[in-house]
Amino acid sequence: MELKLQQDDFLPLRNVVFNTLRDAILRGELPPGERLMEIPLSKKLGVSRTPVREAIRMLENEGLAITFPRRGAKVAKMSEKDLDDVLEIREVLDILAISLSCDNMTDDDIKRLEDAAIEFEKATKGKDVRLIVTKDEEFHRIIYECSRNSRLVTILSNLKEQMYRFRFEYVKDPSNYPTLIKEHREILCALRARNKEQIVTLTKTHLVNQMECVREIIKRQE
Repeated sequence: MELKLQQDDFLPLRNVVFNTLRDAILRGELPPGERLMEIPLSKKLGVSRTPVREAIRMLENEGLAITFPRRGAKVAKMSEKDLDDVLEIREVLDILAISLSCDNMTDDDIKRLEDAAIEFEKATKGKDVRLIVTKDEEFHRIIYECSRNSRLVTILSNLKEQMYRFRFEYVKDPSNYPTLIKEHREILCALRARNKEQIVTLTKTHLVNQMECVREIIKRQE
């Protein structure tokens, strides 16, 4: 398979290699079970083994790769168990974050969230899936930050890495965009109205809709 390094002068080389490999995995160019061997990858990308080794560790942190003792690394398969584990944690933390945000959000925060919702909708009109995922993450990041709980924000930021592959799979299908846009608007309206009970319900629905869609994708791949 041809791999082309995604050059970025502003990022450390390990991050450039990581982004290149991650995109190849998410697009299916490096399929589940594919071996990630340092020497062949370093030759294909024109870099030394060190940034490749570091990038593979970063892929492991996102659940995109798995390393076996004395056998090297492989592209990880998505599993329903991984999905359930991440969802179980995220649901609890998202509900806590959005409940706190409901109490703490200012008018300026609401405006920031409105702008983020608009930016997400604009992104869905294009074909850049990474951009769409980024704009979706930004919408939720604003909510997390408005919890005014820095430790909670840090935990959710770390969990975001575990969610990335599942979120990407969901966003790859344009038929899901109307649902996502609708749910973002509903969450925004509920926050504006300070309706905490409705916000919790909407948050659960938002998560379940995404995860059930990804669950079907996993079943088809298996």
